[in-house]
Amino acid sequence: MLQVLSSSWALLLGMMLLMVGNGVQGTLLGIRGGLEGFSTFELSLVMSGYFAGFLFGSRMAPIMIRRVGHVRVFAALGSFISAVLILYPTFTDPWAWTALRVIVGFCFSGVYVTAESWLNNAADNENRGKALSLYMFVQMVGIIAAQGLLVIGDPGGFILFILPSVLVSIAFAPILLSVNPTPAFETTKGLSLRELFHISPMGCVGFMLLGGVFAAQFGMASVFGQQVGLTVGQISAFVSALYIGGLVLQYPIGWISDRMDRRVLILIVTAIAAAAAMLPVVFGTRYELLLLAAFFLGGMTNPLYALLLAYVNDFLEPDDMPAASAGLIFINGMGAIAGPVVTGWVMGVMGPLGFFGYMALLLVGFLIYGLWRMTQRSGPAPKDTGAYMTMSPAASPVAVDMAQEVWADEAEEDE
Repeated sequence: MLQVLSSSWALLLGMMLLMVGNGVQGTLLGIRGGLEGFSTFELSLVMSGYFAGFLFGSRMAPIMIRRVGHVRVFAALGSFISAVLILYPTFTDPWAWTALRVIVGFCFSGVYVTAESWLNNAADNENRGKALSLYMFVQMVGIIAAQGLLVIGDPGGFILFILPSVLVSIAFAPILLSVNPTPAFETTKGLSLRELFHISPMGCVGFMLLGGVFAAQFGMASVFGQQVGLTVGQISAFVSALYIGGLVLQYPIGWISDRMDRRVLILIVTAIAAAAAMLPVVFGTRYELLLLAAFFLGGMTNPLYALLLAYVNDFLEPDDMPAASAGLIFINGMGAIAGPVVTGWVMGVMGPLGFFGYMALLLVGFLIYGLWRMTQRSGPAPKDTGAYMTMSPAASPVAVDMAQEVWADEAEEDE
């Protein structure tokens, strides 16, 4: 781990600052939009724009990198992000914000692809798994730290928009001044969605529904907090609890997953997440209860992404693992685009608690489907499954490919 840190500290530091900037604007827009009088549905469109841009960017970034190189793509997209972050308070219109969110999502996706390409190139077969785990840890720390910045300024002013723009600009300095040239960018030919669904129906359905759950958390949590009357500091703590839960519980769940039937663990984690989402719906929006629900909801759904990825890999040959990543990310991305929009509609019908009700509905639906799938075929024994690898729902195709490479190498060694 120290070797990875010493060789990639500049990249990891820069990415943490980028995640701080991204985390601030994601929560801040929900608060500021409420102050500007945006409707819940308008805010849901704004939040959905990020995921639409992110999915499109994950497809376009490799093409841009092959044309002009990693450094130019990285610097250009970073400049756009920094500029857009300070344009939000200038154009306080939901349609303008939606367009800006699409741009930010596209740019962040390209930045992730580029940075993760550098990280993958700097790692070798011996430490690739450790490098990826450290990278995911840094990302989570950055998002959590971002929530603390919300209390230092007025959401109705400009400073909270300027600060993340400055952080994003600073973030590129250590990365661009320290990275080594990378080899030509290569992509793997993917499996068709039909083939992927045939290999693992439960994995594909899980990725689609989990995309909706994660997008609701990332996009609409601050909107919910404002609608139930939380202060800015309380909204900050509420959003932080979602990611702190994911950070704290990721590794224990990963340890357990290598020692029991992975399908059973997936269903247990899903059931706990569904129960956490139902807590505010049943018992009300008392602040302490919201923090508890957020901790376990985020603590279950973040590792669930990695569990599902590992589960799909249990049915793949090593050579097919990288090919499956593009299809899984596309499925997850389609769910993520719909997530905020549907959440906004449900909140309009049910009120603020529609935020939790929507996620509970998706999780219960997946739980029922997973229980049915367990009756259709037997799963692999724990001794025949691949190792769990830490992975974030916000990962780009490159990070998922890195994880797939680690799994493929381990599978070949076992054979």
